[in-house]
Amino acid sequence: MVASDEGAGGVQPLWLSDGPVTAGLWERIHAEHPRSGLWPLLLDALDPGDDDFRPWGSGEIFPKRMSSAASHDPAGVLAQWWAMHTAVDDGMLSSERRLAVTAPFGQSWPGLAPGREAATSADQLAAEFAQAFLSDRPLSRLGLVAAASGAEALSVAGWDGPCNYDNDTAKFSAVVRDWEHRFGARVVAVGFSTLHLSVAAPPVNEEDALLVAAEHFAFCPDNVWQGRWPYTLAAYAERITDAHSWDFWWD
Repeated sequence: MVASDEGAGGVQPLWLSDGPVTAGLWERIHAEHPRSGLWPLLLDALDPGDDDFRPWGSGEIFPKRMSSAASHDPAGVLAQWWAMHTAVDDGMLSSERRLAVTAPFGQSWPGLAPGREAATSADQLAAEFAQAFLSDRPLSRLGLVAAASGAEALSVAGWDGPCNYDNDTAKFSAVVRDWEHRFGARVVAVGFSTLHLSVAAPPVNEEDALLVAAEHFAFCPDNVWQGRWPYTLAAYAERITDAHSWDFWWD
């Protein structure tokens, strides 16, 4: 078990394996989740070769800080973040540059993208993504969290990767839980400040992809601000069209 950094007698929000995990083990435990109640996470670290295996092995997780995902409306949370990230007077970007990033929406929150019915098994796709993830990050370990879903596992475990934008991970859990329903998303892997989802029903046309891109920008603006050039929603939307994995990184 791993104890959190929240003082003496801190809760133990997750079990962490001593060494690297295999994709086969992740898939077996994932299949048992309906019976066991344990959600498996592939855990990456800031420096996978470091003995501390931050943040997981070092206890830099804060479950007591998090509220409940059920107490947050995902549409409302995204709209609030959108307003914050598209503000033209925050001193980070010029007004012209900031509005160009979020064109064609500018500062106007466009609302949620429509969900789609998955053409493939979300759980099977998650297993395939886990195998691909581990081929790139073979030092990842297994984390087990007592949670109803991967979305809820993020806040139950006390992960605070997006803390530079909001230190209540339950808000992010609420959004991801909505993506689980609308797009067949599954939480597969989590790092120090990264999140990796498989997606069974991604957007397949330009209109829907732009709306999903707007959600991603609200959820994780660094994906657009510090992603691939050109740093615009339109360019980002092209990259996520028909893409069966979503990756997020917060600076």
